[in-house]
Amino acid sequence: METTRDHNNKESSNVNSPETIAVDNATKTSPPSNPLQPILDKQKAAFLKKGFTSHKERIEALNKLKKSIGVHKEALIEAVLADFGHRSATEAWITEIVTVLQEIQGAKRHLKKWMKPANPGRSMNAGFAKSRIVYQPKGVIGIMGAWNYPALLVLSPLIGVIAAGNHAMIKPPEMTPRTAEVVKKIIEDAFIEEYVTVITGDMEAAVNFSNLAFDHIIFTGGTEIGRKVMQAAAANLTPVTLELGGKSPVIIDDSYPIKTAVERILMGKFMNSGQTCIAPDYILISEARQQELVDTLQSELSKRYPSIVNNKDLTWIINERHYQRINNLIQDAESKGATVLQINPKGETLPEDSRAIPPTLVINVTDDMKIMQEEIFGPVLPIMAVKSTEEATQYVNSHARPLALYYFDKNKKRAEHVINNTISGGACVNETMLHFANENLPFGGIGPSGLGAYHGYNGFLEFSHKKGVIYQGVFSPAKFMRPPYPSVVETILKKVAGFLS
Repeated sequence: METTRDHNNKESSNVNSPETIAVDNATKTSPPSNPLQPILDKQKAAFLKKGFTSHKERIEALNKLKKSIGVHKEALIEAVLADFGHRSATEAWITEIVTVLQEIQGAKRHLKKWMKPANPGRSMNAGFAKSRIVYQPKGVIGIMGAWNYPALLVLSPLIGVIAAGNHAMIKPPEMTPRTAEVVKKIIEDAFIEEYVTVITGDMEAAVNFSNLAFDHIIFTGGTEIGRKVMQAAAANLTPVTLELGGKSPVIIDDSYPIKTAVERILMGKFMNSGQTCIAPDYILISEARQQELVDTLQSELSKRYPSIVNNKDLTWIINERHYQRINNLIQDAESKGATVLQINPKGETLPEDSRAIPPTLVINVTDDMKIMQEEIFGPVLPIMAVKSTEEATQYVNSHARPLALYYFDKNKKRAEHVINNTISGGACVNETMLHFANENLPFGGIGPSGLGAYHGYNGFLEFSHKKGVIYQGVFSPAKFMRPPYPSVVETILKKVAGFLS
């Protein structure tokens, strides 16, 4: 999820993570034999033997998943907290458990309607034959999750995969091994291996997983790694869904109250200490209001995080490498003239083994700073002054297309103009992040921030093959479409073409 952007507006990973290396290796050399192939073969055979699953069978599968999550929910939260070293339990419950269970409920409630073949209308070209779009399961779907929400980002796609009638193989992120083991237990208690299974392991397991010829693969992670996944999938002509990242901007128009905007921005930015792919990455605001914004941010953050050491609501950075990376971004910005303001109300000295980073504001940033070139993925919020909302939208459009855009304005017409004239995966007006929380909205990126979308009905569609079917009646135009063609047919066609043109 951490990416850099060069002067040509191309993004690349700035972290040489094990996942990056794994997928990179997978695209360079394919192992002579894949130990995961027998599992995929069993799943594909089981899928073909079972055939098209009924509404009742899919509901039963969703209920099994729901029940198993319920049984293991405490263990899952404990594992997530342990993998992070220190994470807000409240935020973990919201994102890893409650959000998933609510999405299951939504899928169950609407699944019968989703499965119903669509009627696209009849066409003269097909002799007005009855036409339907049938939503057919694709087969075996590969799910590769990300470490920042290690349960959510494998279980949420799985809901759509099951709803669409598919089988699944899941590869949880290796950076959160404890959570991966609990997810594996949840799946093993709910399903047989031929239906849904979890593959844990290190780099080698990721290499093997990414080389499998799935019928579809969904990957959540960084842009550069996503490119590698796509390259690996291309060898098998496997369709892909890529949920990536980027620098999601916030634009605050002069008409909008600063205090209200700050309250909503802080929720999105500092949940999970900013380790969220759709977290607000930076703020664009007019020069006249910048100081008011900084003062309000400082005041509100001091109330929310009155202490840093042992604060139960403050999540640590996932590991030392990422901790150092974020601190390097701050130091680089400061060395190039930015003002850095760390919110540490008690002036505490953090223990050496702590990976907590106090909420940090970086003011007067410029494009030559690394913090404006890389996805931050941490509790650091750059602020850039602009002359107008129009200049802010031009700035956004001159950079790589983000996963989300957040716009604050009291004028609805102006807000619609900004939404329609900026390109991003998703957007919120006068809010941050909550477009993800509504499972009825598609969630996905565009360009370097992603490919495809899922959640709710859109997940059902993403993991279904939309098969067009004609049901011909007694009469068929094929009767007139065989040689030798009577001269009258050409005469009729010329008249039709003249009418249509």
